[in-house]
Amino acid sequence: MADRRTGERVEPVLDVGDGGEDGRFDFGLKESDRSVPTRSKARASLKGASVVKPARGRARASGKRRHGRGRATNAERGGLIAGIRNAVRRVAYWSVVAIVIAVGAGAALVGYYGSKLPPPSEWIVPERPANVRILAANGGLISNRGDTAGASLTLDEMPPYLPEAVIAIEDRRFYWHLGFDPIGLTRALIANVRAGRVVQGGSTITQQLAKNLFLHSEQTLERKIQEVILAGWLELSLTKKQVLELYLNRVYFGGGAYGVDAAAYRYFGKSARDVTLAEAAALAAMLKAPSRYSPVINPDASEARAQTVLAAMQDAGFISARQASLAMSGDMAAVKDVAGGSGRYVADWVMDILPAYVGSPNQDIVVDTTIDLRLQAAAARAIADTLDAEGRDYDVGQGALVAIDPSGAVKALVGGRDYATSPFNRAVDGHRQPGSSFKPFVYLTALESGLAPETVRVDQPVAIGGWRPENYNQDYRGPVTLATALALSLNTVSVQLTAEVGPERVAATARRLGIVSPLMATPSIALGTSEVTPLEMTSAFVPFSNGGRGVIPHVIRRITTVDGTVLYERTGSGPGQVIDPTYVGMMNAMLQQTLAIGTGQRARIDGWPAAGKTGTSQDYRDAWFIGYTGALTAGVWFGNDDNTPTERASGGNLPAIAWQRFMSEAVDGLAVTALPGNYPLHDPTAPASAVNAVGGRPAPERADRIAAGPMPIGGWPDQPYPAPPDARTPAEPFGGFFRRLFGG
Repeated sequence: MADRRTGERVEPVLDVGDGGEDGRFDFGLKESDRSVPTRSKARASLKGASVVKPARGRARASGKRRHGRGRATNAERGGLIAGIRNAVRRVAYWSVVAIVIAVGAGAALVGYYGSKLPPPSEWIVPERPANVRILAANGGLISNRGDTAGASLTLDEMPPYLPEAVIAIEDRRFYWHLGFDPIGLTRALIANVRAGRVVQGGSTITQQLAKNLFLHSEQTLERKIQEVILAGWLELSLTKKQVLELYLNRVYFGGGAYGVDAAAYRYFGKSARDVTLAEAAALAAMLKAPSRYSPVINPDASEARAQTVLAAMQDAGFISARQASLAMSGDMAAVKDVAGGSGRYVADWVMDILPAYVGSPNQDIVVDTTIDLRLQAAAARAIADTLDAEGRDYDVGQGALVAIDPSGAVKALVGGRDYATSPFNRAVDGHRQPGSSFKPFVYLTALESGLAPETVRVDQPVAIGGWRPENYNQDYRGPVTLATALALSLNTVSVQLTAEVGPERVAATARRLGIVSPLMATPSIALGTSEVTPLEMTSAFVPFSNGGRGVIPHVIRRITTVDGTVLYERTGSGPGQVIDPTYVGMMNAMLQQTLAIGTGQRARIDGWPAAGKTGTSQDYRDAWFIGYTGALTAGVWFGNDDNTPTERASGGNLPAIAWQRFMSEAVDGLAVTALPGNYPLHDPTAPASAVNAVGGRPAPERADRIAAGPMPIGGWPDQPYPAPPDARTPAEPFGGFFRRLFGG
């Protein structure tokens, strides 16, 4: 710079002194150089004390700054601080940018998926569907049905620990969030990432309610976002108490139970008003996975999960440690479903026919049925035990059983081996060929046409056009009485009788007694080739047990509202007399021989008069036994759902065994009831040369006829079979009538 006086340039000179003894120069800032005294200097001046200048390191003679372990200079510190500040600013900036982008993207997703929902003006909480409470004859619960299947309870009607158990395990922050829980969602996201799969959902109670009320259960981003939107709307529209009540009355607990009341009845046989703390914990435990934590299906897993719920309740402050300990040490007596689940077949049937009685119910109703829970359990055991013990040997996979009392009331109905595996109701909806169990309608028609149990027909080969029916064992006995032919289920005699009376009359008899399925009035009707259900076959046998009165099989006795208003009550007794008592006595005398000497001997019941008929369809595809006592009629069917042949399962083995198992238990403790009628049947084992009851003359020897080949329709020329009075005119032989009727 220039000297102001001379104008000459003067170079700046730094006076550093002579250096120290080590040749180093001191470039440090001296205390005297500071414009503001340091605190130590100020304090020293005030006290009158001398200031000691701290020792400093010295720079090298080269004038370079000292490096090494010494303190950083102010410039270095300033640069470091500035760098940190810049980094913080950059992180903050980009964080804000990321948040803005995320919020924008989230808003866009919410707006996009929210636009697929109906307008908010149309959002309303759907009315709770009506519950149908189905009860047995003694008032015991069979099932709750309907979309919710339980009574709607308020929180005040529940024990306080029931909703607390649900909150503790499902949504601890329920009373604090606004429909969705960011903490829970974050926790669930972290858990799912760590596990590599979905192990937590993060849904609040409100979100679960929104899903149950409005959405499907598919796990998609769209559904999740819509769930959050609707949960927020529910929180704004309802109080927390209302949200919790709705949830507890709508949530699914497995086993067909929707809502805590239905679940309490389903698993513990009581109302949700009366559950214990341990039972409440078990109910809350099922919300995570109803089947896995069912106290009926998996009691060990249910108990372990219930203890987790109790621990969560204690941790949340809902219960004390002593209450938790007492609840954990107590027993939970879960009740089995009615007859191992078979009651659900009954409930399905009730729900199918209910609209015909009261339409679509718009309020909770109670349906009183005719079902006897003791008989229902016995029927379920009979089917299951027979399939378990003998079913595999005969290659049979399914069975069904129907039991009906003399008035037509269905007392037990089992539609299959296991409802959980297959809910198809074979007892009501399974149309199968009845085989020889259809023959009583043939024989009854023959009796009503003038024949008698002692009437003789010849068991021999028969040909109708190209059809040549054979006996079960392909053996022929020659002359036999009708009683013997029915007891031994001889096909040839049944075909002969059908030819005599006409297939149309056989079909009409079956319809009169209760068969409602379409029947093909062809010669093969004699062998039960038209498909029918176990329910209608069983009901058609009831007139044999009650003196000839027709019945309409029914399961509903009364329908009321929950306050007792009667909506329907059964009256009437059916179609009246459908069989003359004389023929009832004849049929009972003959059908008792099925159990005494015939194909149904395995169905005998000690001390009880019983009658019935076996049935086996072609290729052993279906096996039947329809039997009855004076107190109860029961029909049993066994076969395979795919209609494949069994390993020679016939009416005389599996069905007869199951029928005997069921009926022995059903009549246990009852007073012995005789079968209607008192027809003095002649010894069915006596030689068949006794009397042709219709013609009143001895039956001729037919051995030569058997050797001569199949018997022609209408009988041998020297002794045609007598025809029913209205089946032909005197001028026309029966054979001609039959050929004209069927075009042969």
